[in-house]
Amino acid sequence: MLNDTQWSCALPDFLVDAQAMLNKLQECLNHLELICNDQDAADCLVSTLESLSQRAQGLALNEVAAFCQQLQQLLGVARPRNRLAGPTLKALNECLTLLAWQLELIDPRTGQLSLDSDEQAALVHALAVSIDPEQGPAPHLPTHTAQQTGRQVI
Repeated sequence: MLNDTQWSCALPDFLVDAQAMLNKLQECLNHLELICNDQDAADCLVSTLESLSQRAQGLALNEVAAFCQQLQQLLGVARPRNRLAGPTLKALNECLTLLAWQLELIDPRTGQLSLDSDEQAALVHALAVSIDPEQGPAPHLPTHTAQQTGRQVI
């Protein structure tokens, strides 16, 4: 466990690295939009999410780590089925947008992330359904979804 001094130094470094990883995730996503099911881009998504999850776990940012792990697991299912196209990429983009906002909302003193998990759960479910339609219909997203508020991964 990090003490307060270590925490105050580690969080800014993590956030800089996390932003770089988000940029890499977005580049992989953009590449997949151009070249559907490019295995290198798909592998890059999974490995970058794994790195981000591990770094978040190291700082006890459990919500961020768990979200990254969920996305990583779903992409692990999608890759062998060649389901990284169209609706799946759109759903993944919405998840990455939410992840970017979550990172911005981490309290720099406590590391806490106060959030309503409904939007995250709905987006993860929408991604799962886009990969495997037998998962059932996605729950209705709250009216303040990432797309409607104009949030973007930068």
